[in-house]
Amino acid sequence: MTMSRCRIAIVCLMAAFASCKSKNSAPSTAAPSTAAPSAPTAAVQPKTEPPPVAKLPAPKPPERIPVAFVLTAGAEVVDFAGPWGVFEYVFPPGYEGPAFQLYTVAETAAPLKVSGGMTIVPDYTFANAPAPKVIVVPAQELDPSAAEIAWLQKAAPATDLTMSVCNGAFVLGHAGLLNGKRATSHHNGYALFAATFPEVKVQRGARYVDADGVATAGGLTSGIDLALHVVERYFGRALAEETATALEYQGQGWKDANSNVAFAQKPVSTPDHPICPVCEMEVDKATAMHSTYRGETIYFCSDSDKATFDKSPERFVESKAP
Repeated sequence: MTMSRCRIAIVCLMAAFASCKSKNSAPSTAAPSTAAPSAPTAAVQPKTEPPPVAKLPAPKPPERIPVAFVLTAGAEVVDFAGPWGVFEYVFPPGYEGPAFQLYTVAETAAPLKVSGGMTIVPDYTFANAPAPKVIVVPAQELDPSAAEIAWLQKAAPATDLTMSVCNGAFVLGHAGLLNGKRATSHHNGYALFAATFPEVKVQRGARYVDADGVATAGGLTSGIDLALHVVERYFGRALAEETATALEYQGQGWKDANSNVAFAQKPVSTPDHPICPVCEMEVDKATAMHSTYRGETIYFCSDSDKATFDKSPERFVESKAP
C-alpha cells in the first residue's frame, strides 16, 4: 500500500469522477424524474457516544502552546491550513498575541511542493524541532518515511494531543498511534482505512473522533472543526465561539463529533449500481475496470484501486458461504 492511497479522497474526487456516475447531478424539475434510482445503502449505524474527554491543561500567559504541523511533499493544503487558521486566531484573556505557537516540521529543511503547487519552506526538521504540545498531520501523497514515523512515535506521547486531518489518519495508523482506538478519515477512505488497519475501530459519519490523546478528523474542512474542538478543550466553549466568530466560520460541526451523518451509511453494491470496494464510490460498469473474485465481477474507480484490491481482495469483500 502506498500513501497515495492516503490521499484516496483527493485522487478519487479529481480523477475518478470522469468514470464514476453521479446520480445526484440532475437539476430538480417539476416533471417526475426519469433518472435511475441511486445505489442502496446499508442501515445507518447507531450513534455511539464517546466517553467524555478531559479538559486540556491551558497554560498561563504568556506561555504559548507549541503546535507542530508535519509536512511532506504533496501534503493536502486544506488539511493543515484550516487548523493553522483556527489556532492563529485564538486570543485568550491575558495574552498579547495568539495562544498557539505555530510551526512546520519536515524531514529536511528543503522547500516542499504541497498540493495545488504551493511551495513551503519548513521551519524545522525532525532533528531540531521544538517539542510540541499539539501535532497536526495532514493527508500526504507518499508513504511516511522511517524518519517521520520515528519522530511521531517519539514526540506524540509527550503531547497534549496528536491529531490528523482527512487521510492523515493513515500516517498515524502506520505509526501505531491508533491501535485499539476509534478513528475516522475522509469518507472515501473508510474501506481502505479499515482494511489496512484492522486493529483500528473505524467510525463512519464522524466529523472527528477524539480518543483523548489522539484525535482524527474527517475529510478536509473537518480539520477546522477538530481545531475548534481543541480550542474548546483548552480554553472553553466561549473562546471557541469567539474564535469561530472572528473567522466568520458558521459551521457547527465542532460542537457535534457525529455531525458527518451524510457519510454514516455504507454504500451497498448491486448489479445495477456497482460500488468500488476500495473508495466506495459508484462506478459506471460499462467503462470501469473490473476483476473477478469468487465468481463475482468487481468494478473499480481507478487502476490504483484495482491494484489495491487485487493484491488482497479478502480485505474488502465479506466472506460468503460456498
